[in-house]
Amino acid sequence: MAKDLYSTLGVARGASAADIKKAYRKLAKANHPDTHAGDAAALARFKDVSAAYTILSDTGERAKYDRGEIDADGQPKAPPGYGGFGGGSGGGFGGGDGFGPQPGGGTRFDFGGDPGDIFSELFGRSGGPFGSDPRMRAAPVKGADVSYRLNVPFEDAALLKPQRIALKNGKTLDLKLTPGLESGKQVRMAGQGDPGPGGAGDALVTIDIMPHRFFTRDGADIRLDLPVRLGEAVLGAKVRVPTPEGPVMLGVPAGTTSGRTLRLRGRGFSKADGSRGDLLATLMVDLPADDAELRSFAERWEGDATRNPRSALGID
Repeated sequence: MAKDLYSTLGVARGASAADIKKAYRKLAKANHPDTHAGDAAALARFKDVSAAYTILSDTGERAKYDRGEIDADGQPKAPPGYGGFGGGSGGGFGGGDGFGPQPGGGTRFDFGGDPGDIFSELFGRSGGPFGSDPRMRAAPVKGADVSYRLNVPFEDAALLKPQRIALKNGKTLDLKLTPGLESGKQVRMAGQGDPGPGGAGDALVTIDIMPHRFFTRDGADIRLDLPVRLGEAVLGAKVRVPTPEGPVMLGVPAGTTSGRTLRLRGRGFSKADGSRGDLLATLMVDLPADDAELRSFAERWEGDATRNPRSALGID
C-alpha cells in the first residue's frame, strides 16, 4: 500500500499548517538520532516524518500531493495512459530489432534494451522529472528557530563575560557577548534550534541586562553616587571606588562639595567600536547624625554664616 504523508505525521488531510508543524516537531523529537543512537527503526521513522513534513509544509507541494500530481516521495506521477510500452499501431515502445513500419500503419521504435532505462534517462536516475538537478527540486526545510531570554548580571554585561545557557535540546553552551550590548538585543546561535530535514534551526537569545543596586547605566557610561566624609571633602583624600572590575583608588580634591562628578576613564560599557565608556562618580558628602562636635563646630563657624550658596539661583 502506498504510504500516506498525512498518516505518517498522524494528522487529518485537512490539518492546518500549525497542526502539521506541531505533529512534526513532536515526532522528530521522539525519534531524533541524537537520542536514539544505533536505533535503525527510530532513524527510519525520523526520515519518514522529515520527508513528509518537507512536502506538507510547502503550500505548493502539498497542493500537488493533494491533487495526486506527485507521490509521497515528491516525484511526479505519470498521466493516465502514459505507461504503455506495448507494440502495435500508435508508436509505443515495442519488442524486436531496429525500427520499422508496423501493420496498420504504425511505427515501432526498438531501443535495444529495457524501455525502463529510457524512461529513467528522461526522468533522471533519482526518479525526479529533472534528474538530480538541485535547482529543480524543493530545498529541504530547516527546523524551527527556538527563542530564549537570558538575564545577564550588570557587571558581566559591562565586561562582556560569556554567559552559560541551557538549551531545550539538552545542551549547555557558553554565549559570547559582543561590544555594543544592550537590553533587548538578540543573539543568534546557529544550528541550536529544532531539528529538520534541511538542518537544525537557530536559537534566538534575547538579552536582558539586570539592574544593579548602586550602578546605573547612561549610554556607554556608568554612574555612581559616591558617599564621602566631611573631612575627605574638605581636606582632600584618596578613596576606594567600586567598578565592574573591582575597587580602584580615586583622588578627591580638597574643598570638594556634594554633586561634583569625577571621571574614571574606560570603566564603563564596551561600545560597538570596541572602546569603553567611563565611570562617573558623583560625590555626596555624608554627614553623621547627632554628632555633638560637628554641631558645636558649625555653631562657632562664623565664616559659613556670611556665605549664601543659593545666590546663583536668584535667592537672597
